[in-house]
Parts: sequence; C-alpha cells; structure tokens
Amino acid sequence: MLKTKKGVAKRFKLTKKGKIKYYPGGKSHLQTNKNPKRVRGLRHGRTVKNKKEAAYLKKMLPYG
Repeated sequence: MLKTKKGVAKRFKLTKKGKIKYYPGGKSHLQTNKNPKRVRGLRHGRTVKNKKEAAYLKKMLPYG
C-alpha cells in the first residue's frame, strides 16, 4: 500500500491536467513591511515548473 506524504498533501494539489499547484508562503504575517504589489502577487496559486521536482512530488501524492 502506498502512503501519501501528509505534509506534501497539505501544501500541493494536482490539477485536472496533472500539474502541481501550490500557494506561495509569506502571507501569514508581517505584511506591513511588504509592498502591496508583492502581497497581491501572493494571492494567486502557482504551478511547479521544474519537471524533476514535479515528478518527485507526484511520487509523494500517489492518489492525487
């Protein structure tokens, strides 16, 4: 039986097309020091671009 790495499952999700989506860190506190443009940019999800890293993360999320 394959086990899901729970730390990875909390941080990453698989999209319908199989890409790995995540939300960047740095938005929980100390936002007064950060530019508004930077904070706005942190709202949006991103996908993992590195293919090697994506393959590694998919192994840790065997059931999506």
